[in-house]
Amino acid sequence: MSLTPAEALAYLAKGAVNLVDEALLLKKLERSARTGAPLVVKAGFDPSAPDLHLGHTVVLRKMKHFQDLGHRVVFVIGDFTGMIGDPTGKKTARPQLSREEVLQNAETYKRQVFKILDPHRTEVRFNSEWLSPLGAEGFIRLAGKYTVARMLERDDFEKRYRAGQPIHIHEFLYPLAQAYDSVALKADVELGGSDQFFNLLVGRDMLREYGLEEQVVLTMPLLEGTDGVEKMSKSLGNYIGIHEEPKEIFGKVMSISDEMMWRYWLLCTDLSPAQVEALRADAASGAKHPMALKKELGQTLVAYYHGEKAAAEARAGFEKVFSRRETPEEMPETVVPLQPAPLPYYKWIAQLGMASSASEARRLLQQGGVTLDGVKVTDPAAAFDAGRPGNYVLRVGKLRHRRIVVR
Repeated sequence: MSLTPAEALAYLAKGAVNLVDEALLLKKLERSARTGAPLVVKAGFDPSAPDLHLGHTVVLRKMKHFQDLGHRVVFVIGDFTGMIGDPTGKKTARPQLSREEVLQNAETYKRQVFKILDPHRTEVRFNSEWLSPLGAEGFIRLAGKYTVARMLERDDFEKRYRAGQPIHIHEFLYPLAQAYDSVALKADVELGGSDQFFNLLVGRDMLREYGLEEQVVLTMPLLEGTDGVEKMSKSLGNYIGIHEEPKEIFGKVMSISDEMMWRYWLLCTDLSPAQVEALRADAASGAKHPMALKKELGQTLVAYYHGEKAAAEARAGFEKVFSRRETPEEMPETVVPLQPAPLPYYKWIAQLGMASSASEARRLLQQGGVTLDGVKVTDPAAAFDAGRPGNYVLRVGKLRHRRIVVR
């Protein structure tokens, strides 16, 4: 990909939450174009869990953007920092992992990361290479380059300090160790999730302390998990792992809400914001049904990590299982005239006689006992959009099915 420095800046800044600082990045891109020397772009991943999920891919895909422009991408596996435990977003200290746990998880990371990055143009480094040799004396000197006052500017440290909750000394070492990664690699750019902003800024300070040019900090949005609320996390069980079987990835994508689907389209695919907005407009106008777009999203994501053939099979398998296991060959049919106002599910189900009352319909919705075309509807306030023609299968409980024809 050949772009001018200004074009490259716009391309790389797309979707970023924080960019510090834009002028410096342009200067670095101009220098790279003039000298032919690629920028050193790093992102660190602590192997606290063995699997990469879609939340990780938001940053990995931005790494690939730099890689596609010919820059040197360094995937830093935090085998040393992983034993400290990143305190980011934690109300209490994160459990420390053993050396064996960290190394085992790191090997899994190495296999998975090349589902996105080009293995021939990606440098994988373990930060124990430069942090272990520092020793006690080196860490004392490193700690002497930062102050407790600056550490307490960090939001989660400040909250814990004010609440009288313990902050362990080793937690202060984490951002310092991560910052030293940038020093060791002479990083031009460091990428991370928006929750890593403080750590990445420490890296800027530390490079300056060592007499090196500051790095540019670029953070990406955090991806909500399948629950649509919390950040995607293996520990919360709301994750979609890129290593998972195609049918598992597809099924989990189908479980997310229609509204959350747009965020996945934006952060997890190659589509531009304008293209995502065009899909959203198609759904709003009735040109495409959200269910069809969600299936398209699932197929797209499976194709990224398992190939087109596996993606098509996952979609066909989902549709086949739904048809065979949940939908009887014959069922009552109800014709619903097109109408502008959405129909609240709980009222509609009661009117159709598929629940004894509106309150029972609400209970069934909350318990996950209602599906439309195989996708659960769990929000008791949700409404069915009868403003576009189509054929749907509504299931209430295990045995009550009805074909809904909107025309």
